Amino acid sequence: MSELPWIVWAVLIPLAGAVLAFLWPAQGARVALLVWLGTGVAVLGLSLQLIQSGVQRYAVGGWHPPLGISLHADGLSTLMLLLTALVFGPIMLYALAYFKNPAHPFWALSLFLWTALNALFVSGDVFNVYVSLELLGLSAVALTALGGQARALVAAYRYLLASLLGSLVYLLGVGLLYAEYATLDLQTLGRVISLDPASAVALALMTTGLLLKTALFPLHFWLPPAHASATAPVSALLSGLVVKGSLYLLLRLWLEVFPTEATSGLLLGLLGAGAVFWGSLYALRARELKPLIAYSTVAQLGYPFLAFPMLGAGGEVVVVYFVLSHAFAKAAMFLAAGSVLLAFGHDRLSELRGLLQSLPLSVAAFALAGTSLMGLPPSGGFVAKWLLLQASIAAGQWLWAVVALLGGLLSAGYVFRILTRAIADPKQPAQPKAAFPMVELVALALAIVSVLLGFLALPVLRLLEVGR
Repeated sequence: MSELPWIVWAVLIPLAGAVLAFLWPAQGARVALLVWLGTGVAVLGLSLQLIQSGVQRYAVGGWHPPLGISLHADGLSTLMLLLTALVFGPIMLYALAYFKNPAHPFWALSLFLWTALNALFVSGDVFNVYVSLELLGLSAVALTALGGQARALVAAYRYLLASLLGSLVYLLGVGLLYAEYATLDLQTLGRVISLDPASAVALALMTTGLLLKTALFPLHFWLPPAHASATAPVSALLSGLVVKGSLYLLLRLWLEVFPTEATSGLLLGLLGAGAVFWGSLYALRARELKPLIAYSTVAQLGYPFLAFPMLGAGGEVVVVYFVLSHAFAKAAMFLAAGSVLLAFGHDRLSELRGLLQSLPLSVAAFALAGTSLMGLPPSGGFVAKWLLLQASIAAGQWLWAVVALLGGLLSAGYVFRILTRAIADPKQPAQPKAAFPMVELVALALAIVSVLLGFLALPVLRLLEVGR
């Protein structure tokens, strides 16, 4: 078992499942669940290989770089594979109850999206990363359009334009690197690249394209309508996982490819601070639940970028822990919001007084996920913010610590907007159309994991050290 190429199976299993679900849509739900089990085994097998033998590499077709394509798995990429599998599984269970039709297009599209994410995390060259980004963007856009309403289609079209523009700008940077160094392999580029005008322009182009895909302020214009208008399982995938793919790639490029003297994280830190305040203020003004959570995503995406000025001095650990805690908390929130929509047919905050009496598990999911977003102990969000405070103080960069603390207060503001209405005693309690215990339990499970991450810091950090 230890000799099997698990790194390859982590990509091939979801790809094969996506093709099967596309060709036989009536079996889409069953195929998706089998893929979840198979991919989970492959990712666990890869994790064990990593712990026992260190960094894993696989030359596709036996051709090694620079002639061939290589797959590469270290602690960071394997951690992202584990995160994707752990978030995908509960969302699929939720989708079983949410989508009554087993032939719904969600299953095939979500498996293509999973394939793209896994391929992105293990790709060893910048062009195959571009291919993965394209598949990821197209799958996400199609999933967004499944909402069916006019606003969902408009949001999907806007998302498509933003995704294609981001990919094009990134590809221009890839072309410059290939013209200058005649290689696309990440490790080879990291050894030969130098601080020259072509590399600087490539860095600027690739960073800009990835920032657009990550929806960092002020390039976030496409995210709130896309996440708010999509169906609940899709919103959870988009916010919990999709935007993390481009952030992961940006982190790897800045750490491993471009010279440290060429990458100044100050600008990204300032943009991250702008995202924290801008997104939080719009979340405080939102009148509906899903738009509130969507603008919260804009704000929460700012926190990892506060650590970019400290990359190489502990900032990369901060980025990763923010990604982990945000993925579980935000997926839980969107799934809980979906339960509210299923139960009442709307998510207007003004009409959600007394929600605790009708959907107690969903309110508990909101509260636990909100604990992580606010950065309260013992949640994963607390560990992430604590690491950020330590790194900023050690580096003498107090600004980022201040932004994180103020952002926590703003997060508390919009989280308590939900909770105070939910626990209020209404004059006429709203009666849900039906009970959905399964979907509520899934949201609650993800929220519990976002809190338990506060107790799992050491295993996460040890895995992250492999190949660091």
